[in-house]
Amino acid sequence: MHLPTTALRSALIAFGAAGMWLAWSQAQQPAELTMQKLTDHLYVIVGDGGNVAVLTTAEGVLVVDDKFAQDAPQIMAKIKSVSDQPVKYVINTHQHGDHTGGNAAMISGGAQILIHKQARANMVAGKLPGLPQITFSDESQVFLGGKEVLVKHLGRGHTDGDAMVYFPSERAVHGGDLFITGGAPYCDTGAGCSLTEWNGTVRKALAWDFDIAIPGHGPVAKKADMAKWVDTMASIRDKARMACAGGAADAGSRFDLKDLGINSIGIMTRSFPGVCKEFAP
Repeated sequence: MHLPTTALRSALIAFGAAGMWLAWSQAQQPAELTMQKLTDHLYVIVGDGGNVAVLTTAEGVLVVDDKFAQDAPQIMAKIKSVSDQPVKYVINTHQHGDHTGGNAAMISGGAQILIHKQARANMVAGKLPGLPQITFSDESQVFLGGKEVLVKHLGRGHTDGDAMVYFPSERAVHGGDLFITGGAPYCDTGAGCSLTEWNGTVRKALAWDFDIAIPGHGPVAKKADMAKWVDTMASIRDKARMACAGGAADAGSRFDLKDLGINSIGIMTRSFPGVCKEFAP
């Protein structure tokens, strides 16, 4: 996540799972967000929470994820700088508050929000605001302004309700937190994370025809980077299994990703009791 420190990133994910992130975010000054043009109709807004994708059409705007509640005014201002159309649809890639915090503002503006049914159930369990109005179990399509957007649940990974979003006309994919760049993944075992399935879940997205890979957090990448991430997650799975073999209580102290170019594992150490249960015979 693009937060001030890795520690804050980790804390906010934990707060999201517990339904406590809202109080934290309301006490902070909004971070400065920036917007990058990816194609003639696709943009990404970065900074603070998860990366936001913005697809502009002549009939309205579709958004993927919406950061924290405090970021909603900046997000809307960025969108208005490139389109005079209203936000018609928002797709949430999963339930965490750094991706769904702007939902309430989007709903109040008339947007319909779409999320996987398990991710919505996770939001309800975490008492998170801005509950989406529409759910799906496998996949759904949104057609807007002559463009198709596919949202699909490919399997478990970061949570049990993750979705990836495919923009065929833009040759782009938003991976949510199933795919990140520039840091360690977080396995939310309280929300059904699976390290054993994660790399296989992401591999399924490689069947799509795309060039641009928008991560849940970190710089925008390419399809080749997502393919490399599949291998990285396989290595992380194997390292976690080895760490757990010595006992769950201190497995985190034996988990090191420096050889993968990841110098800090952040809150991942707290995930190991749940992670090790997945590896138990």
